[in-house]
Amino acid sequence: MNEASRPFLPFALPEIGDEEIAEVVDTLKSGWVTTGPKAKRFETAFTEFLGDASLESIAVNSATAGLHLALEALGIGPGDEVITTTHTFTATAEVVRYLGADVVLVDVDPDTLCIAPWAIEEAITPRTKAIIPVHYAGLAADMPAILAIANRHGLKVVEDAAHALPTFSAGQLVGTLDSDITVFSFYANKTMTTGEGGMIVTRHPELARRMKVMRLHGMSRDAFDRFTATVPSWYYEIVAPGFKYNLTDIAAALGLQQLKRIDGFQKRRVELADALDAGLAGLPLILPPRAPRDGQHSWHLYVVRLTDEAKVSRDVFIERLFAQGIGVSVHYIPLHLQPYWRDRYSLTPQQFPHSQRAFERMVSLPLYTRMTDADVARVCDAVRSALAG
Repeated sequence: MNEASRPFLPFALPEIGDEEIAEVVDTLKSGWVTTGPKAKRFETAFTEFLGDASLESIAVNSATAGLHLALEALGIGPGDEVITTTHTFTATAEVVRYLGADVVLVDVDPDTLCIAPWAIEEAITPRTKAIIPVHYAGLAADMPAILAIANRHGLKVVEDAAHALPTFSAGQLVGTLDSDITVFSFYANKTMTTGEGGMIVTRHPELARRMKVMRLHGMSRDAFDRFTATVPSWYYEIVAPGFKYNLTDIAAALGLQQLKRIDGFQKRRVELADALDAGLAGLPLILPPRAPRDGQHSWHLYVVRLTDEAKVSRDVFIERLFAQGIGVSVHYIPLHLQPYWRDRYSLTPQQFPHSQRAFERMVSLPLYTRMTDADVARVCDAVRSALAG
């Protein structure tokens, strides 16, 4: 079969089964389609999955919303600085600007592409109030080092764990570390999905209370509590100018069933990453780093980087893969190259040599649980062909 006649292999596809469909149908029949009993069940199930009863999980309609709520609850505002990595999606940084604070972008560790602790330390000023580490591609940032820096300088830590379910750092599941708040994503291409959605996790009751109020218009009571109480419950108060960040029961229904499968999803992703490693061995590529012995990689992304020995540029490599029907992406175009961030903070590539070099050579190959072994073989064959000549 020639490549033109083969079906396109997408970069990512969610795995939705009969259980998820039945749960959503049950929700539609129940009458509760917005935030209600299943959103609460999903929050409880997520805390149980993390295995730490001191934590509280708060469901939101996106990880972006979760990051915004987290920084607002921590009191970030005008005059403050928040340090994060240039090598991330803009959502990580834009929430800082929502609150009128300034973003300080720093470089990555060239091996892991996670935020570099040494770069964080160098960027701290009297205005610094928080750090947002990003667990890139599903590999944990160096959290012991980052938390130690935060403790020395009295800084808050909000983990951007959009890629990191289930990821371990130094033997602990991300979400259970000593950071102030952790935010997960359930976007369509993540390791589990609710279509759109996210989860905030914290062990600080006062932060949880603030985020729950701000999640829904600054109301003192949420709709589920008001409409299910056995005594008159129409009264509520607006205690702050909040947002509209609640997760619907339809989305939570997906999440309830996806969460039950997350360990199996992770196991399959490891198998796929192993197969890609084997199939791409010996090529002029830097393959993704593995988790250390006391860690676990969620394998949200499989990112390769062309070496200097490659005979093609990154962009030609991508064009050749698409010509063979292989969907790929680039994670990410660093923020220092994006017009808003570049112009606001007068950023140059020279300030971020590791992120810049990685960007110029990186490609994210397909990796998702619905891939077959034949799909993996096809990707590896296409990569070999794209690198030739």
